[in-house]
Amino acid sequence: MQNTATPTPTHCPYCALQCGMNLTPAADGTVEVSERADFPVNRGALCGKGRTAPAVLSSGVRLTSPLVRSAEGVLVPAGWDEALGRIAGNLARTRAEYGADALGVFGGGGLTNEKAYALGKFARVVLGTSQIDYNGRFCMSSAAAAGTKAFGLDRGLPFPLEDIPRTGCVILVGSNPAETMPPSLRYFTELRENGGTLIVVDPRRTKTAEQADLHLAPRPGTDLALALGMLHLVVAEGRVDAEYVEERTAGWEEARAAAMAHWPEYVERITGVSVPELREAVRLFCAPDAAMVLTARGPEQQAKGTDTVGAWINLCLATGRAGRPLSGYGCLTGQGNGQGGREHGQKADQLPGYRKLTDPAARRHVAGVWGVDPDSLPGPGRSAYELLDALGTDIRSLLVMGSNPVVSAPRAAHIEGRLRSLDFLAVCDVVLSETAALADVVLPVTQWAEETGTTTSLEGRVLLRRRAITPPDGVRSDLEVLHGLAGRLGVEQGFPTEPEEVFEELRRASAGGPADYSGIDYRRLAEEDGVFWPCPAPLDDDAASHPGTPRLFLDRFATDDGRARFAPVSHRPSAEEPDDEYPVLLTTGRVVAQYQSGAQTRRVEELNAAAPGPFVELHPRLAARLGAADGDPVAVVSRRGRAVAPARITSGIRPDTVFMPFHWPGEGRANTLTNPALDPTSRMPEFKVCAVRVEAVAVAGL
Repeated sequence: MQNTATPTPTHCPYCALQCGMNLTPAADGTVEVSERADFPVNRGALCGKGRTAPAVLSSGVRLTSPLVRSAEGVLVPAGWDEALGRIAGNLARTRAEYGADALGVFGGGGLTNEKAYALGKFARVVLGTSQIDYNGRFCMSSAAAAGTKAFGLDRGLPFPLEDIPRTGCVILVGSNPAETMPPSLRYFTELRENGGTLIVVDPRRTKTAEQADLHLAPRPGTDLALALGMLHLVVAEGRVDAEYVEERTAGWEEARAAAMAHWPEYVERITGVSVPELREAVRLFCAPDAAMVLTARGPEQQAKGTDTVGAWINLCLATGRAGRPLSGYGCLTGQGNGQGGREHGQKADQLPGYRKLTDPAARRHVAGVWGVDPDSLPGPGRSAYELLDALGTDIRSLLVMGSNPVVSAPRAAHIEGRLRSLDFLAVCDVVLSETAALADVVLPVTQWAEETGTTTSLEGRVLLRRRAITPPDGVRSDLEVLHGLAGRLGVEQGFPTEPEEVFEELRRASAGGPADYSGIDYRRLAEEDGVFWPCPAPLDDDAASHPGTPRLFLDRFATDDGRARFAPVSHRPSAEEPDDEYPVLLTTGRVVAQYQSGAQTRRVEELNAAAPGPFVELHPRLAARLGAADGDPVAVVSRRGRAVAPARITSGIRPDTVFMPFHWPGEGRANTLTNPALDPTSRMPEFKVCAVRVEAVAVAGL
């Protein structure tokens, strides 16, 4: 590692806030994290995950040599030439025997824009496969689909976070930022300090819900009915902004008719939210001149997630709360580069710049940048869960980069079995994750502090992460991996290893697309603390000539006619409702000290001390029926499997619902239980609601 006292300004490797931080290598080889108060998003604040992020840089924690599976079936160290040769040889053999679409590529929402771009290009140009998707499909794909339908463009937040404290009311649906992105909580605290109101919609009384002016606790899977019931009251109480609806929207009559079928008493029966609470929520939302609705995984990770988000957007449109200052709908993206990761080619149906893979003009443009025939580019492939479900049958070999589906995928035991059935599996990761442990070849790759690259935050702000330290010997970047594999598969050009060179090509590929980065370069990112897309370059390609776009839709929406579209949606049951055999609802989520599948955070001593393992949160009435005390092991059983974890008894959850965090493998793996039923538009699995039963577990020796 470098030994210098000069701090390097960069960004956290975890959530989509991409908090600013300074990294300083110390003489003993460790890395110190310090406050970076000048970055406007977190203003120096960091959560425990950010403060301890350098712990994963330790050579005792992370991988420092390629691993290959021996004849005895165990992973053993190997050289890079051997490891890359094995991967390239197996991919080539699979393609020759079964065709290009027998090759799968699975990426991650934590990859930089440069890596995501290169991975999508590698899949389509080098492998020639359509079978590429990424774990961001499990993040905000429903919000993306609904936002595109309504506004013609998907960007997580169409306004910067700094607007939140200045609005009049925020409805926060299915989000717990106090634990998932703690530095953002100050925006909601400041909102209330400024006289605004906060409404939290969550079946649990989370730390965020405790700070709300109004907490609505609907039955899991009924957020769609709740939004429709609120819109019904907006109409019935004469709160529709008729002038705005007439001038800036389309489709109101159909959406209005659908909402009017959801009268308050009917919605109360579905959701468990009382009519007085519904009326109070509508009053608080409509009273100020400006208001926002922000959704997260709660309403989105459902088999009707796109319609659910559409219903919340309808509420904004009917009240004139979109495309106006300090108002609008936004999605709180989860993964560090969940936004940029899907904009530049990892997603099964998209090309760089958020272009559609089925659009002939988009194919011509990107193919021109890549120097290939547009007809050579494959069409759209399977979505994430469908791709994983096809492993070992239609897809025979898989390359995984930056993802751990053994823990993070729904119906996880089944997906683990599909991974084991592959002819060949290669994984690029920083640590030996549960997925990497199944691989035939594991490649140790650099992580955030050891490489330069860009990410795009939940605000749509493109940011520059800077290399602060030298990676250990034996570790290479993902760009170097793709360069090495491309060369061994016969493509000698087009896969540079320098991130800035990749970004310059990304600029050209995105030019003219919905997510236009062509006016952004590394110099601007360093000088301006990020640039909001779209940021097109003018004809003279002076990257400083366009200021970027912090706030979208103020003049018109990104549709052909400039009007936003209402969604004519109606409530429908979840894919799996409770019955006599499985009478309880399970919902899943995160805790403050762990992140996503936990592959990295579970290796940090301080974080494990705070959150050492899984648990089952249940109401005292359900615990009493089971005869379970706090800390007793309980089993949660669904149609897909069984998970066991200690009981955590709290009155802050509905009596008909249990909650499990999803960060852990093994017998407490929450995603063993979850339902892979897919949203018909976004192909999002229904992580957030499934039917289970809860059983007491006998303790040995008692």
